[in-house]
Amino acid sequence: MDMHGAHSLGQTSQESMTRRRFMGGMVSATASAPLLASATAMAADRQETGQKQPERRVKLGVIGCGGRGAWLTGLFKQHGGYEVHALADYFQDAVDACGDAVGVDKARRFTGLSGYKKLLDSGIEAVAIEDVCYFYPEQAKAAVEAGCHVYMAKPVAIDVPGCMSILASGKLATEKERCFHIDYQMPTDPVNMEVAKRIWDGGLGTQFAVTTLGGGGAKTMRADPPREKTIESRLRGLIWNNDIPLGGDLIVNYDIHAIDAAIWIIRQRPVSAVGCTRIRRPNPQSDFRDLYFVTYECADGLLWNHQTLEIPDHGRSLVCNIHGQLGSAQVSYWGKSFLQGGPNPFDGGEVVSLYDQGAMRNIDAFHRSIVEGRFDNSTVQRAVDGTLTAILGREAAARGTRLTMEEVIGENVKLEPDLTGLKG
Repeated sequence: MDMHGAHSLGQTSQESMTRRRFMGGMVSATASAPLLASATAMAADRQETGQKQPERRVKLGVIGCGGRGAWLTGLFKQHGGYEVHALADYFQDAVDACGDAVGVDKARRFTGLSGYKKLLDSGIEAVAIEDVCYFYPEQAKAAVEAGCHVYMAKPVAIDVPGCMSILASGKLATEKERCFHIDYQMPTDPVNMEVAKRIWDGGLGTQFAVTTLGGGGAKTMRADPPREKTIESRLRGLIWNNDIPLGGDLIVNYDIHAIDAAIWIIRQRPVSAVGCTRIRRPNPQSDFRDLYFVTYECADGLLWNHQTLEIPDHGRSLVCNIHGQLGSAQVSYWGKSFLQGGPNPFDGGEVVSLYDQGAMRNIDAFHRSIVEGRFDNSTVQRAVDGTLTAILGREAAARGTRLTMEEVIGENVKLEPDLTGLKG
């Protein structure tokens, strides 16, 4: 299946790749070879800088061999600390394109909705989950129960039961001395990290406001094709990203980068939300919403405004601003991060190639955690808190009313796509 929708930070065309930069678009399985070629170039950078190749190789399986999944598979291979042992994807052509590119035996390429179960039985010790996020909780639970370390894309779930399942799987992983790492990129950037450190050291004084923005758009909007007899065609090319029961909606699967950054910095999740949302694209075929305006409130009185804007010519934005009595700060996915005012201002700088550099940092961190036996799995709770925050915003805006986190968790509503006709 194609990679996780919120990672579709590009548009429908494949963008140019350089040694240091790759902003993935919605690509087909046949694009695996050029994607993996970019990973090879990045590995060359490792050799040029004299970085030592890891001595311990982790036997890895990858679930999801579409655009980002295939590209990440190449990064895992080129890291040097992994042996890509098995692959699983709903589609045969996707798993074969990726398998041919990284040299996985055809006997260890699995397809269908339950292909991941055969992958878990293939002798792997770690798994990267990169397909459709509706399936993440089920796949992660099975992986941890099978004794595997887990590397997972975001968002970790699309509904409250999924979030609770991920939280339980994370705790079980720690109990079983297994790693469970969520692949968020913004907290890995050195400039963003310095801004966060200065905020935590009191650089803004008392924080009272947060603003986050998830913006996507271009002259050509994302593909929104009509539904067919089954949803099989929607599992390709990130079309599933358009269906709330599969992808959770834009506020959950795209804006989650900015929401996660806010949770990372303010170290709390909101207790309530109120907002509104609209579908404004012409001739909509699916149920994802183009516009969200949500106001969150935290227990300490901090107010947080969030906007989702997927409109033509808006351009891409994933940014979090934090305001306090002494100054203001910004952390970004693209563009500049900084802290202005206060006792320790920071001019900051540009966030560079976070799409690829962040993934490489996380792949390396996952390997180090496995090798060094660090099983605190600190990214899990924050990932769950961020996803619950996005779900709270989605539900409050859809209902047009104030909703509390306690109410949303208490409702425990599970979203169910229609899987009729899909191959098991």
